[in-house]
Formats: sequence, C-alpha cells, structure tokens
Amino acid sequence: MTSINTNSSAMAALQTLRSVNQSLNSTQNHVSSGYRVEKASDNAAYWSIATTMRSDNKALSAVSDALGVGAAKVDTAYTAMDSAIDVVGEIKAKLVAATENGVDKAKVQEEIGQLQQQLLSIAQSASFNGENWVAGAAGTKSVVSSFVRDGSNAVSITTTDYVLDSGSAGNVLFGMSGGSVETSTGILGTSTGATGSIYSMDITNFTAGQIQSALTNVESALKAMTSAGAALGSLSSRIDSQDDFVSALSDSIDSGIGRLVDADMEEESSRLSALQTQQQLAIQSLSIANSSSQNILSLFR
Repeated sequence: MTSINTNSSAMAALQTLRSVNQSLNSTQNHVSSGYRVEKASDNAAYWSIATTMRSDNKALSAVSDALGVGAAKVDTAYTAMDSAIDVVGEIKAKLVAATENGVDKAKVQEEIGQLQQQLLSIAQSASFNGENWVAGAAGTKSVVSSFVRDGSNAVSITTTDYVLDSGSAGNVLFGMSGGSVETSTGILGTSTGATGSIYSMDITNFTAGQIQSALTNVESALKAMTSAGAALGSLSSRIDSQDDFVSALSDSIDSGIGRLVDADMEEESSRLSALQTQQQLAIQSLSIANSSSQNILSLFR
C-alpha cells in the first residue's frame, strides 16, 4: 500500500543514511587524528590506561634527564680522580728519585710542591652544577635512577647513592668545610705519621727512612684513590645501563599505548571507502523512496 501521509520506505532510507553518516564521521575522525580512542567516550577503560601511562612516560623522560645530570657529575669526579692518580704517581717517582745519594732534595721538593698545588687545583675544579664529589664533607650524594609504579598503583622515585668519606682511606681527595676545601682532611690532606700528608709533606730535610715512610704513605693514598676511581667507574656504568633501560622502557610504554588507542590506518582506510559507497547508495535509496509518492499523481491524470 502506498500512502501520501506516511512514506515508510523514505523513513527507512533516512534512518540508514543517518547511521551511515555517523559511522562515516567516526571513521573520518579516526583517519584525521590517527587515534581509535581519542576521548574517554570512545573507550573509557583504554583512555584511562593510556592517559595514566602517558603521564608516567613524562616522568620517565624527567628521570632520563636527571640521569644525564648524574652521569655528568660522576664523570667529572672520575676525571678528577684519574688525573689526581697520575699526579700522585709523579710525586711517587720524585720520592724514588730523592732516595739517590747526592740528589738535591730541595730541588725535588720544588717539583713536588708544584704537583701538590696541582692536586689542590684538580680537587677545587672538579665541580658540576655546584656539586663536587672529590672535595666534599662526609655525606651522601644521590642520583635519580628511576620512576616506579607498583602493583597497588603507588608511585615512588628511586635513587642511586654515593657516600663521601673524607678519611685517609676514604674516597675524596680533600674534605670540605664552610664551602671551602679543607686541606687537612681527605686522602691527600690527612696526616699519616711524622711525614705529614701527601699535600703538606716537605722532603727538603727528610732522611732516607722518612722518604721511605713518605713512599709508603703515597702508596696507601694511591690504593685509596684507585678504589675510589673504581667505585666511580662502576657507578658511571650503572647509570649508563639505567639510562638505556629507561629509554627502552619509555619506547615500550609508547608502543603499548599505541596498541590501545592508535587507529589501524589500513583498516580505517578500507572502512572509509566502504562507508562512502554506502552513503551514496543510501542517498539514492532515499531519493527513490521520495519519488514513489510522485508516482501517485499519475493515477489522477
């Protein structure tokens, strides 16, 4: 039955067109934005997870920056310690030379004095961003190493610590007091026996026995400095490994977020073409349904 009041065919065609247009708009948004889940209304659960993980990734990016700063501090300290080891090695050679008969100890002391001043210069200069790890008071230096979200969704920051020890067998060249280098503490400043410290000893009037004692002290200092250098090297290696891990973790999180919310562009492209065809057919169907009413006029001619 054909009715001039109710066109059921046109109503069905219009409903189909509306549905197709809604799907087409959604697909066009996916194609233009690249996201399958862009808003919470698209998929509340996936949107929530993606938003949280994006926030965590920003924190990891800050951790990576902090690791870079920490690595620079450690590398600065290691470079200073390595240079100081070379200088103390030269002092050791001068002491050995001073054991020969007829050697002018005063001249040797002039050379040692210059090396002692070089050690102080190295310690004072080994500062990065206001922190000095080879000339400092006893305490703990920390480097941010990671951002952690545990199984209960609690978040925390973990750090890698390096404890400064200003004793003669510690890991700093000199101690620090009131912001100034304290030359009576640390590996090079602590006095060990009658010969004094590595920094303060004067061999001008040393006997052969005193020079031997000074050599023993220098050897002990070299041992402590080598141990400190090894610890700094290990810390530097750990920071590099952690930085690599944080970078890989950040990439993995990005990939995981993409799996949740990114649009499959091949699939969306195919769907877009199909929906455009469906839209054209729906428009034609609506046109045909609307034209059926016009055919009634022919009955009255």
